[in-house]
Amino acid sequence: MTKLIRNPNRAPTHPGIMLRDVIFPNLKEKHKITIQELASYLGVSRQVLHRIFKGEASISVNIALKLGKLCGNGEILWLNMQSKYDVYNAKQSIDLENIPTFAA
Repeated sequence: MTKLIRNPNRAPTHPGIMLRDVIFPNLKEKHKITIQELASYLGVSRQVLHRIFKGEASISVNIALKLGKLCGNGEILWLNMQSKYDVYNAKQSIDLENIPTFAA
């Protein structure tokens, strides 16, 4: 059996990319859902959905709730993916070197 090892230095995948590349094709194949229908279920325009697909727009709490219901995998998965993506990118742009750490 092959063991997958995740590279801890690799940037997390934006949840919109996962939605575009994995989830939507599956929904389209199994349930014949169109882009317009997915956007409607999520309460966003097709343009906003395409921005999410490209990783240009975040998965909000409202969208995470709707995606979790639609996919049956819950909102926490989507929120965790977005959070990990956001934290990784913030760490790349914020200098924390001169901030001390104090014990509480």
